[in-house]
Amino acid sequence: MQVIRPVGREAAAKKYDILSAMMAHAMARDQNMQRLVLRLMSLITTRYNWQRNELTMGQREIARLWCVDERTVKRDMARLKAMEWVVVKRQGARGRVSVLGLDLDRVMLDTRPAWPNIGEDYVARVGGGEPVRDHADQTVVPFRRPDPVAGQGLWGRAQAMLAAEDRPLYDAWIACLTDGGVHEGCQILIAPSRFHATYLRTHILARLRTAVLRTDPTVTAVRIDTI
Repeated sequence: MQVIRPVGREAAAKKYDILSAMMAHAMARDQNMQRLVLRLMSLITTRYNWQRNELTMGQREIARLWCVDERTVKRDMARLKAMEWVVVKRQGARGRVSVLGLDLDRVMLDTRPAWPNIGEDYVARVGGGEPVRDHADQTVVPFRRPDPVAGQGLWGRAQAMLAAEDRPLYDAWIACLTDGGVHEGCQILIAPSRFHATYLRTHILARLRTAVLRTDPTVTAVRIDTI
């Protein structure tokens, strides 16, 4: 998937595309998700620094904007962090609030099923049918592999999720991983080579961890070993 980068001459249009994706995703979900996404969008449109990918705002200020108490702010921000839409860039210290950021890759992946609700022109514009270019080495030729079978254990279900999110990336880098089992809350994956394992750890580990965590919330880590 081609990831939108809100920079350059078309930055304003790209920002609207990201917000449109979030809106469509919320409208296709229940009222709890709608409220959560609306609250996040209020932070983005009022305080988010797109260029630096930074949101610096205290819980008291957020509570005032959302018209809720600080306990609700803590709960909803925890949900957004668990979704990995919001990430902590710098933890707050005494007298300073935390600096947060947005994982736009994660946002666009999660909202992708709702893009057709906006229109075919939107899907074409944001790259819904484009091959992945941000992660896969251009010298790698991905061969189509059989679809993963959902339900064959934790890793099998996570594979199905990853393949649905970004099939070219899955074919090139993830399909060859084998299940090493779960040990003390960590999913172990076996890569075919040291190079492959290093690349995955550097570029794709967060995405693997998210898929595993969403499949089984008790498994919070992923480790990549080699044969």
